[in-house]
Amino acid sequence: MQIRDLPYSDPGDPDVRSGPRFLLWLGRNQLAGQLTSLSWGLLHQLGIAGLPLAVGLAVQAVVDRSGGRLALVGALIVALGVVIAVGDTMLHRAAVTNWITAAARVQQLLARKTAELGAALTRRVAAGEVVAVSTGDVEKIGWFVEALSRFVAATAALVIVCVGLVLYLPSLGVLVALAVPVLALAVLPLLPPATRRADEQRDKAGKATELASDTVAGLRVLRGIGGESLFLGRYRRASQEVRRAAVRSARMWALISAVQVLLPGILLISLVWYGATLARDGRVDVGQLVTVYSAATLMLFPLRHFEEIAMAYSFSRPSAQRAVRVLSLRRAAREATVEGVAPSGDLYDPATGLMAPAGRFTAVVCGDPDEAGRLAERLGGHAQTEDTRTGPARTGNERNGQARTGQTQNGQANGQAQNGDAEPETPAAPSVLLGGVALDELPLDAARTAVLVQDKDPVLLSGTLGELLDVPSSGLVTAAAALEAAQCEDVLSALAQASPDDDGDPARTRITERGRSLSGGQRQRLALARSLVTDPPVLVLDEPTSAVDSHTEARVAAGIARLRRGRTTVAFASSPLLLDAADRVVLVHEGSVVAVGNHRDLLRAEPRYRAVVTRETDEEAAAANGLGGVPAMKDAQEVTVQEVEERA
Repeated sequence: MQIRDLPYSDPGDPDVRSGPRFLLWLGRNQLAGQLTSLSWGLLHQLGIAGLPLAVGLAVQAVVDRSGGRLALVGALIVALGVVIAVGDTMLHRAAVTNWITAAARVQQLLARKTAELGAALTRRVAAGEVVAVSTGDVEKIGWFVEALSRFVAATAALVIVCVGLVLYLPSLGVLVALAVPVLALAVLPLLPPATRRADEQRDKAGKATELASDTVAGLRVLRGIGGESLFLGRYRRASQEVRRAAVRSARMWALISAVQVLLPGILLISLVWYGATLARDGRVDVGQLVTVYSAATLMLFPLRHFEEIAMAYSFSRPSAQRAVRVLSLRRAAREATVEGVAPSGDLYDPATGLMAPAGRFTAVVCGDPDEAGRLAERLGGHAQTEDTRTGPARTGNERNGQARTGQTQNGQANGQAQNGDAEPETPAAPSVLLGGVALDELPLDAARTAVLVQDKDPVLLSGTLGELLDVPSSGLVTAAAALEAAQCEDVLSALAQASPDDDGDPARTRITERGRSLSGGQRQRLALARSLVTDPPVLVLDEPTSAVDSHTEARVAAGIARLRRGRTTVAFASSPLLLDAADRVVLVHEGSVVAVGNHRDLLRAEPRYRAVVTRETDEEAAAANGLGGVPAMKDAQEVTVQEVEERA
């Protein structure tokens, strides 16, 4: 695989049982590149190993006053120089190729997993962990994959040189052969504490990254309540903890480097002293002593690869474990088993008992916003799962609260992932059925085509308005009709004023990243228009009008009902204006459907529904229940209905 051939047509099916297994899988999938790097590495290392012999022969030729031998040795040194130059150049080329291709494979795997999970990804894994894996961790994983072949080449060169020295001059070669394994393995006792300190540094860095991510995401709110300085202080303390952990880690690695300088120095001093004694007694020639000394000196270079591979593995193992944590997430507990089926019919969730009849507009009311988000995700074919390492999947405020307190999923995953293989996820809810067909048994493309879920906080990618609305669709709903139903007239006017065309065409106006140039309500309505253009058989909307005013909300609700007539639509909401436009309303309480009807009937007959829709407090509910029994409650309900009807 060459860099010009990237990206991979298929990055493969990774081994996600543990971080080390994932690294081994990456190495196996780059076997050709590893062998190429190994070959050039051996050529480079053996070229360097040949220099001491050539220098020794040259010295001996000078001692013997042999000009012919000196000329031959000079030619040999020139040839070795060419071999070293070519080997080093091609080794660097092969190593960089291995690094980049390994990183590209991991990035493609992450991108594929992100596309598979969609909005469900950040519900299951903290956003800071995803950022850390897709940036710094990818480079560390590529570093180990690239360094592995160079380490094997250096090890092979050391073995060859030691055997050659024993055969060339046993009196000194045996000393070198015995000392080299000691030099290579001397740092092993220092690696566990160095690894622990490096892991501690990465854990603290991950927490700081998540804290920064949460702070940036909520910066507007923080400024509104004057909380910038508070969170800045928290991040400053977190960054100082990272700095102190980095210094402690660097001290240990500096000690390892010092050991790898000190011990070879002791070997060289011993070798010179013993060799000089042998040369003085006439038991070895001067050229032989120079050869052995030069070989021992140059062996320090391949010995450095032992330190590098230890560092590379120490840094890449937790990085690989974090990557495994993301890549092991699954869209559903079961593999796709239903092929070539385009399901249609009623949408039914066995876990809650929620039924959305085909061709009707169903509104769902949940008292818990997190419960609504999980249910919307499940309706899209993403069955909720429970991770046995970190507990139930967390969403929304639960995840953000953990990030603020430092009790992140990232830290939990890092701490437990080092102890062994990743544990499997177990299903916590059955699959949603569409026309009797389980959604999470369908291929991902088929499930996405059948059901579209618009998240509570949809993202607008940068680009023009035309590009935003240029999405796969049925072709039955035009962009103009979708924009009209979503009440985007003010958005079109603002974009027309900023249009680069003389005719003020808003379709060619560029929308900044995440729609930051627009208000929250404008972004929400544009995202709704994009979903309406798609015109899926089943459309699930999670709070589609939470950021707009009541007058616009009423028109949007009517537009959705009009444009989606005859198509299955499910909207999670608690606004009376949207609920009143629905064909039927379902109340979900504590994970189960407890009431079904139209908005006005439920408002009169179901106290739990009324409490959610009218934002009735516990004190108000208690007062209503205690005033004159049932007649008093009826009067209170009628007043509430009247107020809601006036608002509508």
